[in-house]
Amino acid sequence: MTTESRDRCSAVVRVQPQGDDVMVEASDEFVASPHIQALADRALAYLEVGYAIHFAGAAGTGKTTLAFHLATKLGRPVTLIHGDDEFGSSDLVGKDAGYRKSKLVDNYIHSVMKTEEDMNTLWVDNRLTTACANGNTLIYDEFNRSRPEANNALLSVLEERILNLPSLRRSGGEGYLEVHPNFRAIFTSNPEEYAGVHKTQDALMDRLITLNLGNFDRETEIQIGMSKSGLAREDAEVIVDIVRELRGTGVNNHRPTIRATIAIARILVHRQARARMDDPVFQWVCHDVLTTETAKVTCDGLSLMPHKIDETMARVCAGIRKPCLVKRRAVNEK
Repeated sequence: MTTESRDRCSAVVRVQPQGDDVMVEASDEFVASPHIQALADRALAYLEVGYAIHFAGAAGTGKTTLAFHLATKLGRPVTLIHGDDEFGSSDLVGKDAGYRKSKLVDNYIHSVMKTEEDMNTLWVDNRLTTACANGNTLIYDEFNRSRPEANNALLSVLEERILNLPSLRRSGGEGYLEVHPNFRAIFTSNPEEYAGVHKTQDALMDRLITLNLGNFDRETEIQIGMSKSGLAREDAEVIVDIVRELRGTGVNNHRPTIRATIAIARILVHRQARARMDDPVFQWVCHDVLTTETAKVTCDGLSLMPHKIDETMARVCAGIRKPCLVKRRAVNEK
């Protein structure tokens, strides 16, 4: 019997993981106040033309929520990436993942046996490559938590609309991927954060259109509190005014955020309580949620926040507003 064998190395085999994207739907709880709607319209205009959007703002300013809202308007699958200090370029783009070997044995002629073995390099795409190839909407949440060098792959994606795949080129592939025309990118970051973040390279920031998000206006915060909890407007107004007044206490003018409003409102609804000074549930939930060391208001080493919370609750529940709060309220209601 004659035996013939042949080994050969073929082209790179690219694999796209399944389930790395999702279809998002509009939420009934999203509050489209005039302020938010105007901001969304501006951002959508940039995205429709093809520019990448960057929402910058402190915690609780609705960056991620607004990003997902815009993704529903674009109507494309969403690829979500959360910034991570451990990321390298391969965690965004992809990398070699070993080899795929196949063997063919041909014994059609009983006196001759032929064998062929193919050795293919296996390349597995990661989420950025998948989004670029399929035309997804990329939401890169807190992207400045990733090291700058990990984000270098984005430079050519956002400018030349080409994704460089150097590892694939070394393995025999063509080494680049043309970005799908429907690909869009939305970035978020918290410039106020100081732990676990990196300074972003100027080249990337120059390719983004940055929209700075601040705290919501009073009416928007009231609507969000009601929408997320089902609380009556009268009680939502009291909670929002307490939170907004405490936000100006101490050295941190961003805490407490809208998340505190939502948490208090949900507990009141859950316990069938009211935003009243004589309601014990309202008393303990406000202290639990609103007492924070970030305010750094102390006396003899002890935090003054519990006293400040009691003072603010009593004043707001009695219908007494600080002059600056009344002025801000009047402007927002025009």
